Amino acid sequence: MEQPVKKARGTKWWLAPLVLPYVALLFPQIYARSTPALFGFPFFYWYQFLWVILASAIMGLVYLKMRLSSSYK
Repeated sequence: MEQPVKKARGTKWWLAPLVLPYVALLFPQIYARSTPALFGFPFFYWYQFLWVILASAIMGLVYLKMRLSSSYK
């Protein structure tokens, strides 16, 4: 008989930061402009690219937290 996998308590709150990239890019009307430019790139492009990097960092941190707090290693 399989033993049930125990879920670590309190880990569901670490999933909340995963909605930040979604919310930040949800309304393009907010960031669809050309200023301020960064190294010649319009705001529209570098804002989205910044969120690619931030989303990767957020997912990495959430993954590490979930892995470290899990009851099975």
